[in-house]
Amino acid sequence: MNSRDQLSREIIAGGDQTPVHDNSSKCILSRGCDPDMGRRAMEFLPPLLGNPQVVSVTNDDEFITALQRMKWSVVLFAPGACRYDAIQAPIPGSRLQTHGWGLEDYRKLVRKHQGNQIQIIETTDESEIVPRLLKALRNIT
Repeated sequence: MNSRDQLSREIIAGGDQTPVHDNSSKCILSRGCDPDMGRRAMEFLPPLLGNPQVVSVTNDDEFITALQRMKWSVVLFAPGACRYDAIQAPIPGSRLQTHGWGLEDYRKLVRKHQGNQIQIIETTDESEIVPRLLKALRNIT
């Protein structure tokens, strides 16, 4: 079994079988560092979360463009990015403008473009992604 398969199973296992509300009018922007995991997550996360739009990016050019392009319901920093931050290592996908940034800097950028009310989710544990996103989506009025 490859590690991405295991990570995918951990994310899916974090979702329980409780029916979720229709979240199809909501949008989640995910900043991760593994393009393959981002593609996989975009396949299985929407049904687990009530079918919100999920966009995954793995570099800061795409991330900044996405933040400027539209209003997001939730911004997720994927576990890999959070693990890099936890050991104070550079998050892959940075650019000259964001070189050396940690999650604190990224949070400021998100709030600059999305406002102080935006919900930002961070976790190093794949099994926490679904419960945390569901909670954030429920909190949106």
